[in-house]
Amino acid sequence: MLDVRLLKDYSYYLKMERQMSPNTVSSYCSDVRELLSNVSSPAAKVNADEIVAYFAGRGAELTKRSQARMLSAFKSFFDWMVLEGERKDNPCDLIDAPKLGKYLPDVLSVEEVTAIIESVSGDDWRSLRDRAELEMLYGCGLRVSELCNLKISQVYFVESFIRVVGKGNKERLVPMGAVARSALLDYLNVRPEAASAEFEDFVFLNRFGEGMSRVSVFKMVKRQALAAGVTKEISPHTFRHSFATHLIENGADLRVVQEMLGHESILTTEIYTHVDSSTWQAAILEHHPRK
Repeated sequence: MLDVRLLKDYSYYLKMERQMSPNTVSSYCSDVRELLSNVSSPAAKVNADEIVAYFAGRGAELTKRSQARMLSAFKSFFDWMVLEGERKDNPCDLIDAPKLGKYLPDVLSVEEVTAIIESVSGDDWRSLRDRAELEMLYGCGLRVSELCNLKISQVYFVESFIRVVGKGNKERLVPMGAVARSALLDYLNVRPEAASAEFEDFVFLNRFGEGMSRVSVFKMVKRQALAAGVTKEISPHTFRHSFATHLIENGADLRVVQEMLGHESILTTEIYTHVDSSTWQAAILEHHPRK
């Protein structure tokens, strides 16, 4: 039974107190809204059996990863209700999350990355923009949301680095290589006028002079991969993953890669870069003062 007031207050809590990104807030609220719209009990009385029945009703359309994500959203919501005194328990505490293996997307080789970037032909502003976006996705390991929200005021050409605002509004500094820097300058020299003051500081603009959407970048990546003859299932995130993998393969320190990617835990970085934990554990123990 959906309570619009509760959902609105929960959304405010995620944005203001938890400092979650707009995409995460939207995803969590969407999952919770769907649950509450499909159970007969009000949020204060939803029990574990109803949540399990909800998952069962969705059947095969939900992967284990989707179930885990939704359960995380439900747990967050009911934790908030307990915090607010709206209920005394969290029904999700009685539900086991599905066991997930490591999810490792396809990694592009350096040659495949080069082929995709070089598949962008032409010197018009759209071509220069697409090439710059690909260079920044790979050369700086950006998330697609970070790319779309990148501001001109966050780019420091003289010092060759960018200031990235990542998940949870956490900032990090990312070095910008010469190739990415050159591609970005080429685009900015022909960048179209912004549609309004709201988009004046955005680096990447669409044909309407507004900020790029995640969907537009996704479609561009798929289009250029097809043009380059790359048949792997890829997305903008594949460039970030490939960037990290290539750094590790070339000897970069895992902690440095962790900082560049903006990961809170080094275990996340280990998963993204295919490096078994024994690799970096051995490196740490080798240099331990009491080995």
